[in-house]
Amino acid sequence: MTSPARSARASAPASIGNVGVGFDVLGLAFDAVRDSVTAHREREPGVRLGTVCGLVDSLPAEVGRNCALAAASAVLDAAGASFGVRIDIDKGVPLSAGMGGSAASAVAAAGAVNALLDTPFQTLDLLLPAMQGERVSADPPPWDNVMASLLGGLVIAARLDPPLIRRLPLPDGIACILFHPDRKIETRRARDLLADHIAKDIAVEHARNIASFVAGCAGNDLELIASGLRDVFIEPQRLPLLPELAPVQAAALEAGALGCSFSGSGPSVFAWVPEAQADACRAAMAAAFAAADCGATPYHAALISDGLRLEAVR
Repeated sequence: MTSPARSARASAPASIGNVGVGFDVLGLAFDAVRDSVTAHREREPGVRLGTVCGLVDSLPAEVGRNCALAAASAVLDAAGASFGVRIDIDKGVPLSAGMGGSAASAVAAAGAVNALLDTPFQTLDLLLPAMQGERVSADPPPWDNVMASLLGGLVIAARLDPPLIRRLPLPDGIACILFHPDRKIETRRARDLLADHIAKDIAVEHARNIASFVAGCAGNDLELIASGLRDVFIEPQRLPLLPELAPVQAAALEAGALGCSFSGSGPSVFAWVPEAQADACRAAMAAAFAAADCGATPYHAALISDGLRLEAVR
């Protein structure tokens, strides 16, 4: 009988929450950058923080304040494990960027610890433990970033209790461009801005857009996607967090983008654009940020991408 691994490493991608029109319903994995977590099996029960590297060199050591540790603890609890773990974190996804940094850490930690179990869970079974990690960042935790980072591609939360999530088809020949401006927006703050109620006409238009977008993705219909990839619900309420969005959005659409909006709660901004127009769109968005005197880092990734991935331990 094979002995359980003593160490395991997993990575999870950044993600685009909401995908513009799909607030708390849709999430898209964005495999331009990843968080990696290495879990080391230890005799002493519990979860401990080991080394931290990458974009940051320190993170909270308390389980209740660290997404990766909280997710790791949730996996151990779900398995009834008799051992503990030490967690090393390699942070590749920027924090407070609207790129699903907390979800990537939580999913990667859940995957690494799962690989140490005598009987590992199936990938989908890691959703709820990873959600416990995301809860550190936002309570109640949104599903969009976690499910996309876990499964990869475009994912829909069709039902929350019991969970029903599915990967959706994606159109051919489309690139995803994302700019991370020199701003920080905390998820809690962005959610606190949102009104509890919206007007009926906005609700109807929002329903029309999300239906058009999902149908367009399923049918590879770019006209439907472009019609639906407009956020009349959340984006107008969050514009004060990034006044630069309007000119960047206009520049992207003028350069051929199908749609452009906040990535998650922002401040990052993403656009879907045909590959043939990707370079022009990226240049136009960069110029708009520069004209607004706002530095921004560009990223580019394919729409179809991996989610949670086990890797060789270094």
